[in-house]
Amino acid sequence: MTTLKNQILDVLKATMRAKEMDKLTVIRGLQAAIKQIEVDDRVELGDAQVLAVIEKQIKQRKESVKAFLGANREDLASKEQAEIEVLSQFLPEAMTEDELDSLIAQAIAAQQATSMKDMGKVMNSLRPLIAGRADPAQVSAKIKASLA
Repeated sequence: MTTLKNQILDVLKATMRAKEMDKLTVIRGLQAAIKQIEVDDRVELGDAQVLAVIEKQIKQRKESVKAFLGANREDLASKEQAEIEVLSQFLPEAMTEDELDSLIAQAIAAQQATSMKDMGKVMNSLRPLIAGRADPAQVSAKIKASLA
């Protein structure tokens, strides 16, 4: 079974051979971020932690896109958007709306959530299940709508 880090390395090698410099820069940045955490914490990151690093990088780029669009810099926004697409290839397949709604309903029932006070418990129980497969902000909004 190949790990996410091995997948990233394979894509890195293929990108180097293809001489796709923009894509190469993004993947090297991702590898550097992973390596930085491993060195700082003296641990070997598993797939879940690598996924968290990828999600963090995507989130940073989405915020940059918003800022660039706000400043009328479509050129920079499109560059960030392209980087998001490169990083997104390492995420697992996204959940469908039905799958997500079903998971949220199960989590609310399992946590016996009845009000907004229980929102944190429900979100925390869902976090490992949605990692890389759904936008936490979207999940949060759906939970709020269900509990309201």
